[in-house]
Amino acid sequence: MKSNLWVKTVLNGYKYLEGIAEAIDKLVERQAMNSFYNFCSQVDNGVMAVSERIIDLIERKKKLVNLKVLVDKCLEGCQLECAQILIEKYIDNDKSEEIAQRHGLAMRTYFRRLAEAEETFRSNMSRYGYNDEKLDNLFSEERWIMDIYNSFEEKELGIEREKEVC
Repeated sequence: MKSNLWVKTVLNGYKYLEGIAEAIDKLVERQAMNSFYNFCSQVDNGVMAVSERIIDLIERKKKLVNLKVLVDKCLEGCQLECAQILIEKYIDNDKSEEIAQRHGLAMRTYFRRLAEAEETFRSNMSRYGYNDEKLDNLFSEERWIMDIYNSFEEKELGIEREKEVC
């Protein structure tokens, strides 16, 4: 079975995408306004430097908006219960026990359904052209996303180590 680190990462980060996109809009506005007021006092506030910073911010926002659209489409491509389980687990951060109880599932069944839902979501991402390699390349500079990814990777490695010890 392939690792679903990116599935967990994009779902977990989904709730932050809108807020970060809004913050980027404010940064773009601030860059533009500050360049007008500080034009004479700073060398790196020239038209080219400011334009490059604004373009970089807009490109960053574009990636995040595309990620939000990708998550929405991939969730739509899942069966309703699978999508609900993914949303409750990764976006709402509900506990597994609560989710299983809410859906009337035994814990083993819940974990099986969660694994199936993750695989379906992963398959949907691949269908839209977003595999692990592409996501690695797209978001390697997005530190907060990589922090989420690394935390899931550390958990997965810890679980694998526990299995080896047993």
